[in-house]
Amino acid sequence: MSGGKITLYDTTLRDGAQAEEVSFSLDDKLRITEALDDFGMSYVEGGWPGSNPKDKAYFKEVAKLRLKTSKIAAFGSTHHPGATPAKDKNVKLLLQAGTPCVTVVGKSWDMHAKVALGISPGRNLDLIHDTISYLNRRVDEVMFDAEHFFDGYAADSEYALQTLSAALDAGASWLVLCETNGGALAFDVEKIVAEVSRRFPRAKLGIHCHNDSDSAVANTLVAVKSGAKQVQGTVNGIGERCGNANLCSVISNLQMKMGYKCAPKNKLSKLMDLSQLVFELANMAQRPHQPYVGRSAFAHKGGIHVAAVKKNSTTYEHIDPSLVGNRRRVLVSDLSGKWNVLHKAQEFGIELDGKDLVTTNILDELKALEARGFQFEGADASFELLMRKALGQWKKKFEVVRARVVSNFSDAKGDNWAEAVIKIKLPDGTMTHAVAEGNGPVNALDKAVRVALVDYYPELSDVELHDFKVRLLDESSKTAAMTRVLIESGDGQSRWSTVGVSANVIEASWQALVDSLEFKLQKRSSAKRTGKKKTGASR
Repeated sequence: MSGGKITLYDTTLRDGAQAEEVSFSLDDKLRITEALDDFGMSYVEGGWPGSNPKDKAYFKEVAKLRLKTSKIAAFGSTHHPGATPAKDKNVKLLLQAGTPCVTVVGKSWDMHAKVALGISPGRNLDLIHDTISYLNRRVDEVMFDAEHFFDGYAADSEYALQTLSAALDAGASWLVLCETNGGALAFDVEKIVAEVSRRFPRAKLGIHCHNDSDSAVANTLVAVKSGAKQVQGTVNGIGERCGNANLCSVISNLQMKMGYKCAPKNKLSKLMDLSQLVFELANMAQRPHQPYVGRSAFAHKGGIHVAAVKKNSTTYEHIDPSLVGNRRRVLVSDLSGKWNVLHKAQEFGIELDGKDLVTTNILDELKALEARGFQFEGADASFELLMRKALGQWKKKFEVVRARVVSNFSDAKGDNWAEAVIKIKLPDGTMTHAVAEGNGPVNALDKAVRVALVDYYPELSDVELHDFKVRLLDESSKTAAMTRVLIESGDGQSRWSTVGVSANVIEASWQALVDSLEFKLQKRSSAKRTGKKKTGASR
């Protein structure tokens, strides 16, 4: 174990926003800033003031926030070769941002100076020195981002080191070594950072890695091991091309595996919430298999694994999930054993004895249904109903006498509709009949069944369908393939998922839909029996 303090520098709002299909609004950026500050981030890079009006507005609005831990950094480049720093438009905008910290990116690869800027390597050193010197007299702190440093070092190590000397001589507080192309591997990064540490023993070094070779996290960790005291990255690793170093993994590894102090210990448990917030505001689907903070990071499916974790969690978990705000999940499938079933029973508030024959029966039925195409690991509500039926804890809430759905569509705009007719028998023997239109057959069935039931079961008025997924189980059979439908429903307090399987997509949808309503009614009756609210299979 090592030790010491590592400074965290987040560039989600600038580098992360350069990811394909990511566009943060001004309000998004302010919300993320507050979340990063609450987490304990040392620096938050807000954007490039000269690049767009939104970033310019951000610096004006962020100054109104009462941040406790984070310094806001404005990002920009060295001055234009044809101007002085005092007359350079982008340098002026950096100062107008009014931030206590400015990060200046400059070329550290001689090829970039010649090709990208069209100037001599010597002139590039002047740009670095003069820009940082000018800003250093006007803001509290100036950082130098040495762009393409590792490629530059490989091409001409002495020149790459000269760019660092120019920045340091001008008063840069941090020298940040940027692995901009994302192609370097850990053993090269470790060696180069160690050499920079040796050449500049009094300089404060940072590391900024991209992920084009899937090595950004590893490169960041070895850089710290070799002397870097600041790590830059983005939440969830979002960023241009393949992204940046994922701070969720970097922070977790540094703090829990390498003994460094990054974030306040009591804040680490907010890491998963921070990850989910950024995914939500970036309008990106969460990555369930993301280390530490992904929904599947501590999910156990194999029966042997579940049995072992039940005895000692360290058998198949490298940390306590709660340390990063995550939780253990046990999945049920055809790979399950008795411990999977017992764990889910406990999760559902069901008393089940592993030695009882009913446990074996539930496991056998689970495996038989999975063989037919059902998938319960994403449909907890359907599995809970299966268990309660096996235990005699389920009472049929309604009986469908008959149902019919008609769907019509054409190329004419607005001429798509579906109509469902349904007749249902209620527990008291009453027959109820309903007709409803929808924008598709499933939507029409959903509306019709609830119209038929809502007077008898008013609690169903709160149920909404949130998601609907269809998958063909045997694509080679094309239109004759078995179809699996997953439906996610909610009532404003919790959400639950149900599953249906059939060669007929309407029938599969109907199975999942009926399970969804049955689960809601079962949840309500269970809550009445226990005298308390029951969350059931809420996500």
